[in-house]
Amino acid sequence: MKSLWQDAEVAPLMDGLALRVYTSRLLGRDKSLVLHGGGNTSVKLVERNRFDEEETILYVKGSGWDLETIEAPGFSPVRLDHVRRLAGLERLSDPEMVNELVTHVTRASAPTPSVETILHACIPHAYVDHTHADAVLAITNTPGGEARIRAIYGDSVIVIPYLMPGFDLAQAVAREIERQSSPRATGLVLLKHGIFSFGATAREAYERMIDLVDRAERYLSEQRAWDVVAPPSPALVEIEAPEIADLRRSISDAAGFPMIVRIRATAQTLGFARHPEVERLSQQGPATPDHVIRTKRTPMLGTDVAAFGQSYREYFDRHAPNARDHKTPLDPAPRMVLDPRFGLAAVGRTARDSQIVAELYEHTIDVILRADALERYEALPAQDIFDVEYWDLEQAKLRRSGAPPALTGEVAWVTGAASGIGKAAVASLLAAVLVLNPNATLTASAAATFTDVPESHPFFDEIEWLVAEGITTGFSDGTVPARRLG
Repeated sequence: MKSLWQDAEVAPLMDGLALRVYTSRLLGRDKSLVLHGGGNTSVKLVERNRFDEEETILYVKGSGWDLETIEAPGFSPVRLDHVRRLAGLERLSDPEMVNELVTHVTRASAPTPSVETILHACIPHAYVDHTHADAVLAITNTPGGEARIRAIYGDSVIVIPYLMPGFDLAQAVAREIERQSSPRATGLVLLKHGIFSFGATAREAYERMIDLVDRAERYLSEQRAWDVVAPPSPALVEIEAPEIADLRRSISDAAGFPMIVRIRATAQTLGFARHPEVERLSQQGPATPDHVIRTKRTPMLGTDVAAFGQSYREYFDRHAPNARDHKTPLDPAPRMVLDPRFGLAAVGRTARDSQIVAELYEHTIDVILRADALERYEALPAQDIFDVEYWDLEQAKLRRSGAPPALTGEVAWVTGAASGIGKAAVASLLAAVLVLNPNATLTASAAATFTDVPESHPFFDEIEWLVAEGITTGFSDGTVPARRLG
């Protein structure tokens, strides 16, 4: 792993927060470090308040922001002294913790501080970076993960056994920093969760992260567990498009609302779905618990949605009684499907949601195969994953996007779309549109109105592609009867 730091890019940045934004984005650019809102970063800055008094402010990534695109307003400014005092309390419930954080933010318009704010406050360094690096997860998600981490890093990292993020983890980190810290320490490894680095400057914290992850990658390479792929398999999709539409309909029925199903038939996903031990490898859980709110704990194997739903309800019934408070079951529909005929199907309420699920699981496949090549893949116990999946503070991340707009998850097929009623229907439905019309000239003209990527393909191929994406709504100008297709 290489540092992306560029002196020329940094030269115009004049303050600590601007540098914090810069290195956060560097981390976010590397998908093997963080994906889609994962990870968090912070900086501690001395500022003058309304009374012209100096106070130290902890700028921590706000919940819902993505490191790849974060800007200065994406950091929540929290009074550091107050947050550090919270770690000394005997107990603090989640609602109490959130209240204490949001009532000590110095900018009313700031986002909700990260659930790991107290942890950041407890680390006595100006800049703190946290990622879910694939290489580190591949090592820690093995039976001998802790011993391997200690062998790789020695006293340059502080090792923290898995605890659910939040108050308890922050307290554990505060204790272990006192107990394990050495002058050579440059980071923390949270087993089966992720890795932290820290430093006096933005560059030092960032390049320490790069160094720590590079050491993990080199270790995997030395152990012949880096360049690992699923057993070779021809990239041949063996399922017809109508079957995919049927799968989408079944998943949508189980969820209780329309879902988008995205097929990822690559050499990687097909090889994994056809792996002789796919059940053992895929049914343990995610590489880091942060993923579970988007992916659920495990993928569905095959296409029996009813059986998956029953298994999910049993999973809920088994683990809900052990939760700290009452839980209401989420929908039992899968968010990932592995099938040897098509590889991976990623499921989400929107096209973007399904894309996120696909990318998360493609990285998870790499982690699983590397961990298994190193020793044996071993995810967290199901109860720990359940606790994160049903944690109100994690579910709140999804709720912040608001209620889905009308027709979310629906895909419209409009015939006679180049003019008149059909064209008006396209305009009213406009999101991502495929325009079909027997008149090629009219089709090109209409497409130019709505998109800058016109294509010319036989209708049959286009309709088959649409069915593969999962059509649910049809609109016709009368040329082709409108009907619900899936």
